[in-house]
Amino acid sequence: MKKQLLVLFIAILSGFGVNAQVKSSETNVLVLIYSQNGGTYKMAKSIAEGIQEYPNSKAIIKRVPSINTKEKLNADVEKLPIATIEELANYDGIAFGSPVHFANISADMNYFFSQSIPLWTSRVLEGKPTTVFMSAGSGAGKEAAILSFWNILASHGMVIVPTGIMGTATLDKTVPQGNTPFGATSLAGSTGTRPSPSELNLAKEQGKALARVASGLKNTENIKNVKTTSVETKSDINKTLKDNNIVLPEAPKPVGNYVPFTISDHKVYINQVALKDGKILNPGKVGATVTEDQAKEATYQTMLNVIAVLKEACGGDLNKVKQCVQLTGYFNTTPEYTQHAGLMNSASNLTALVFGEKGKHARATIGAVSLPINSAVEIQAIFEIE
Repeated sequence: MKKQLLVLFIAILSGFGVNAQVKSSETNVLVLIYSQNGGTYKMAKSIAEGIQEYPNSKAIIKRVPSINTKEKLNADVEKLPIATIEELANYDGIAFGSPVHFANISADMNYFFSQSIPLWTSRVLEGKPTTVFMSAGSGAGKEAAILSFWNILASHGMVIVPTGIMGTATLDKTVPQGNTPFGATSLAGSTGTRPSPSELNLAKEQGKALARVASGLKNTENIKNVKTTSVETKSDINKTLKDNNIVLPEAPKPVGNYVPFTISDHKVYINQVALKDGKILNPGKVGATVTEDQAKEATYQTMLNVIAVLKEACGGDLNKVKQCVQLTGYFNTTPEYTQHAGLMNSASNLTALVFGEKGKHARATIGAVSLPINSAVEIQAIFEIE
């Protein structure tokens, strides 16, 4: 009997121990590359291998779209999924790989980042760990290219993970190698198999280092969240708006026999289009007369209008918002257009930035042959308020 009670007592203590631990989910790391002939892709596979060697870490390799859609890519590279700029916010860490073009990153990678202004303004990459690796035909300009990439990543507030002297203990010094203290590189045009075993080993170590930092930051955030769950913290939406330089417009007035919002059972229902200063911002059809960047700008403006109307519904106090329940985006597009979700991310990112956890919502995106007053976008929103 005493033995049975002892076993039961140990089981109870073990159960408390398990519940007391911080349960961290898998650390997801993106390896994003541009590669034409496959050299950078080979490095990316070693980066991914290093990431996945770190406990509870997962790597996914994707590529940026080619500027020249007729460009012939390595067969394995061409099979890689193409990333969108908006999805960068969804990962716990990102490794970027590019060939060296005139001591700089490739034009394709540079163009990809030229679309990152909404991420920059919403600060969604801030504090996210990142690292850079490259492939150079002659080896010239590789360090300058990595540092030029660092400028972009630092502007987003990302945490840069360099290589330092990792991997040098096993470096084969009998052949030229592309190792740098900033990131792994390959001398693609040099003799022998390239990337070399030493170059691939350094890339693997670099991937593992990135996963270690990403996992550490993620788990620190989880611990911080656990510690604050017992104490209800109330964020001030007005301070969030001010800190992020977000200025709400004057709420648009109805131009027909309807009201700007209705409230039913603590739910606020709002519909808005891309009005700015009394005119439609970037009117027209996406895929024809309106570019994707213009459509994203119009989407951002439409969501600002939604929040402005929501403020009126809350009696001027957005802190009364309990939850963003649903956002539905309607986009005026050509029949063959399919990237509606990427456009809608501008609204979702803004909502998450302003309302934090309360801004997480269900979402739908729909294409339309036309929208009122030639707006490129219309958003229907449902919020729950106190």
